[in-house]
Amino acid sequence: MSVDWKRLFFRHETAHLTPELRSRIQASFDNASRDDEHFPATIDPRIYHVRLIAAHLGGLEGQRVLDVGCGKGRFARVIFGEQPGAVICGLDVSPEMLRFVPAGIHTCAGSMTELPFADCSFDGAYATESLEHAVEIERALAEICRVVKPGGRIAIIDKNAEQWGRLNTPEWERWFTRKELERLLRRHCREVSSRFVSYWEDVEPDGLFIAWLAMK
Repeated sequence: MSVDWKRLFFRHETAHLTPELRSRIQASFDNASRDDEHFPATIDPRIYHVRLIAAHLGGLEGQRVLDVGCGKGRFARVIFGEQPGAVICGLDVSPEMLRFVPAGIHTCAGSMTELPFADCSFDGAYATESLEHAVEIERALAEICRVVKPGGRIAIIDKNAEQWGRLNTPEWERWFTRKELERLLRRHCREVSSRFVSYWEDVEPDGLFIAWLAMK
């Protein structure tokens, strides 16, 4: 089945995160917080997604890092466990998800399109399978870049729009092409790269996941 990418892009670019839609997204994730099978609080620390993020962020002693759309904090749990000198803040739209974030990690309920932080508040930031739920993608990405200091590192891992249809998705979810997100990141960052990734380093990527790595 062929996909009209221009039509798909235009449809999502004109979408707006209305109060009603944000309420529905929050309710969806509040309910999902009770689903430990599909929304676990922990993750195998060997999974390549978290290994790539940790490597890209580098040494975090005394550094402030934002986990955007952290859910139950499964990635933050691994990174903080390996680098306890880091100051990690997990933001999520769902207060119920945040109840599962482990001690030692700061939490904040809010929208990634209106991050409640001052400019240049963090040394780094990452978002794993969360930007796809932002609705106003360009605005959310600009917010992530805004709160990171110049020279700070940003990592986004999400699904490839060219694989759209492989999974069931809510009506607001949006996937991205590799070049699309590179273009948006380059508006704010001086270095941007991307690669296809798999859950495991020794497994060939099948095209579903892409990692975008940037330096502001």
